[in-house]
Amino acid sequence: MADRYLSFTATAPGRFLTRRLGLPQPASLVRWSPERPSLTGTLLHLTAGTSALDLSPVLARTGLGPGTAAPAAVVLDATGVRDVETLAEVHAALHPVVRSVAASGRIVLLGTPLDAGDHQQAAVQQALEGFTRSLGKEIGRGRTVNLVRVRDAGGAESTLRFLLSPRSAYVSGQVVEVGGGPAYTGDWERPLAGRTALVTGGARGIGAAVAETLARDGADVVVLDVPQAEADARLLAERIGGRALALDITAADAGERIAAELPDGLDVLIHNAGITRDRRLVNMPAERWSSVLDVNLASVLRTTDALFAKGTLRPGGRIVATASIAGLAGNAGQTNYGASKAGIAGWVRALAPRAADEHGVTVNAVAPGFIETKMTAAVPLFIREAGRRMNSLAQGGIPADVAETTAWLAHPASGAVNGQVVRVCGQSLLGA
Repeated sequence: MADRYLSFTATAPGRFLTRRLGLPQPASLVRWSPERPSLTGTLLHLTAGTSALDLSPVLARTGLGPGTAAPAAVVLDATGVRDVETLAEVHAALHPVVRSVAASGRIVLLGTPLDAGDHQQAAVQQALEGFTRSLGKEIGRGRTVNLVRVRDAGGAESTLRFLLSPRSAYVSGQVVEVGGGPAYTGDWERPLAGRTALVTGGARGIGAAVAETLARDGADVVVLDVPQAEADARLLAERIGGRALALDITAADAGERIAAELPDGLDVLIHNAGITRDRRLVNMPAERWSSVLDVNLASVLRTTDALFAKGTLRPGGRIVATASIAGLAGNAGQTNYGASKAGIAGWVRALAPRAADEHGVTVNAVAPGFIETKMTAAVPLFIREAGRRMNSLAQGGIPADVAETTAWLAHPASGAVNGQVVRVCGQSLLGA
């Protein structure tokens, strides 16, 4: 369903009226397209404190360069901020330039992991998180602000490329921790060429967008969905040059059957299948509870364990699961759904280090907010409008926003990103 309010505010009368009434004024977001693969404009690189990080080679490959025009992006290296005095340099660096950042521009702060042995460093590096989220809520005009806790420039390149591009249009107010690693020397245009990806719940909506995006990036995509959606799955698979697999992911032998279908192994596993059965707890029968937990959480745990046991997930592989801000902030009428999606977040954080050590596989999650799908189009008008406006970008996202974030986490250059739960919600006012 079209966002008529967004269209109205793009007109001169709409801008005038909403400004006079103090109503949200969402900006049309610049998203990735073949014609516009990168932001247009200059990149301003600033430093607070004394940094040992050499970002110049990485930033030079983002498609943005130095210049005197209004910056399309600002990168502030605050890895050298270790006390309250140098924290003031963050204000000094950004205060003069924030207003000049172009519409749909990007601000990325770089910090370091918190040092448990240095309470002053931990305090001011944590302060960067509150600064980032507060600036994201006030900056407006479709601009985003994110914080990356980084160990070295090589491991951070895929994350910086993502956050400094149109692919991250609906990702703001996020804190991503990135480990160390060698620089990526592969193909940035088709990084998944020669790799096999499986997307559960892939026939429609967000799952279909993920399948299309991974195929764009070169993957051989297996579109998995329930037998009732087999026709849609086959049509999509034919369109993207992939394969369809009709399978109930909750079946006890689902993992074994997937392994049998992929005898040569799997590189990218996207756990996207999910259902809702909303009702307040006092009115929720056991079946509504158990069906949601089985599809959204138990099937993820069972299937992943089976694929690891079978050796189907190859070293260098990526697992990306779909959580939700409902699991982070809670939502009335969704105790079952919120529990299942919070469970995904806990599973990611616990499994990620072990999967990396034992299998060479990373595990991350995306947590969508209000995304414009057929499901949200059926939500009552006033609830739908609240969902759209209750974020820093004052609009809903689209399935491609979740798909682009998933593709970043699935990228072979993203091996330093592990155990992260990244919200794709336009910096929702709900949750952290």
